[in-house]
Amino acid sequence: MPNANRGSVGFQSNEFEQEYERPSKSELKRQMEELQKLGAQLVAEPRDRVKRVPMPDEVKDAILMCQTITNHEGRRRQLQYVGKMMRTLSEEEVAVIQRTIDSWKGASKAETAALHALERRREKLLSDDKALTELLSEHPELDVQHLRTLIRNARKEQAENKPPKAYRELFQILKELGKQDKQASSDEESDDDESDDE
Repeated sequence: MPNANRGSVGFQSNEFEQEYERPSKSELKRQMEELQKLGAQLVAEPRDRVKRVPMPDEVKDAILMCQTITNHEGRRRQLQYVGKMMRTLSEEEVAVIQRTIDSWKGASKAETAALHALERRREKLLSDDKALTELLSEHPELDVQHLRTLIRNARKEQAENKPPKAYRELFQILKELGKQDKQASSDEESDDDESDDE
């Protein structure tokens, strides 16, 4: 039979627990491992990107040195040193580095999505004649005859399994149009900003 008075001795069970002002050892170790991973991400990036990241020169030099080391054990030790140097950074500096890396990931995803959209448009041009009419209505400055020739040659290349010269040229034209559209939209935004200021 259970004792009804058990646990009711006049004090709470958490009354004698110590409260710590600082993080636990496990939490500190997790933070150190996160900084180590952040340093490893920077080591994996191209040198010119790393040079543009806002961080102290000692940390940047350690990362650039690690990129030049090819020996496995030497690289491992240098990565440990990079982690040690990363722990000397303030929270604000770490946050800036993390935002920079995140922006690289976002930019590359956006570029990939844009290229996929261009590829879909090229495929639509090859499969549907109405797509050319739509493209010309959006960009009347294009040379209609040249585009028709490219589309015809690209279809012929695909049918005969020839190298895709016209297919690639068509993609390059679409890519240039995309750049022009992006430039035009950014110009309009800057004009809107200027008119707002006035």
